[in-house]
Amino acid sequence: MVGVLNSCKNSNENNPVTFENAYFGQQSPGLSPEPFAPGIISTDNWEISGVFSPDLKEFYFIREVGETDEEKAMQFMVYQYKDHQWQESIISPRVGEPLISPNGQIMHLGKKYKERLENGDWSELKSLDTPFDSIPIMQLTSSDKGTYVFDAMGEGVLRYSCLVDGLREEPKLFGKEINSGTANAHPFIAPDEPYILWDGRRENGYGNADIYISFKQKDGSWGEAINLGDKINTSASENGARVTPDGKYLFFNRNVGKINPTDPYDDVNMFWVDAKIIETLKPSEL
Repeated sequence: MVGVLNSCKNSNENNPVTFENAYFGQQSPGLSPEPFAPGIISTDNWEISGVFSPDLKEFYFIREVGETDEEKAMQFMVYQYKDHQWQESIISPRVGEPLISPNGQIMHLGKKYKERLENGDWSELKSLDTPFDSIPIMQLTSSDKGTYVFDAMGEGVLRYSCLVDGLREEPKLFGKEINSGTANAHPFIAPDEPYILWDGRRENGYGNADIYISFKQKDGSWGEAINLGDKINTSASENGARVTPDGKYLFFNRNVGKINPTDPYDDVNMFWVDAKIIETLKPSEL
């Protein structure tokens, strides 16, 4: 099922989207988060886990479509920029939480993945080998070095696995700097590994789940978790943070409450904010 957006509109202007204005024609946000592409991506249904391909010509996300059957209720979606238009397609029912490797060759979907083929399409769904196939991974992120960082549904901890001389190391738990509090999940490691973003619940938090960041220290260890603050985190739930491939914007999910009183679920939308907010949190000694 494919739909075409000939004239996705900026919320403040009436200019059609062109590739030169890659983010669906939206006006760039500042240091205060805004819903991403209202009426196109952010709707009265919930949308989560938006991620662009490195060339910014594909945008993958998960959308709730109001069906009662669990698989049909959540669909894996894509907008692709082709022939000067953004074209919408349904890929499949929900599979994991999409993140794309920095080189654009692997789409991580929890403990599943797809590989980019020579013709530009994606391969069939594949599974990670042992021991990853036995871990209930919701979201897995990778760096330029091939480092995996991932969560585990119901465990509330984050693990990592380095790639050394082409061989994948056994997963290891992060230390207390990251694995404190509860419900630690949905990690994102920056391509060159200066920081990790994730969400969790801690006593110093603002709400149900907050987004945190840890910066890599000069000795290679990970620094104490830093809450992203009250511009990002609210009394509701924020999660699923990731930075766009060009490094310009931070995307995340936010629970915005019930829009339709008859809907059993709260609405969740994607928000974006200038990624410079990360630099404001970076310790001065780094």
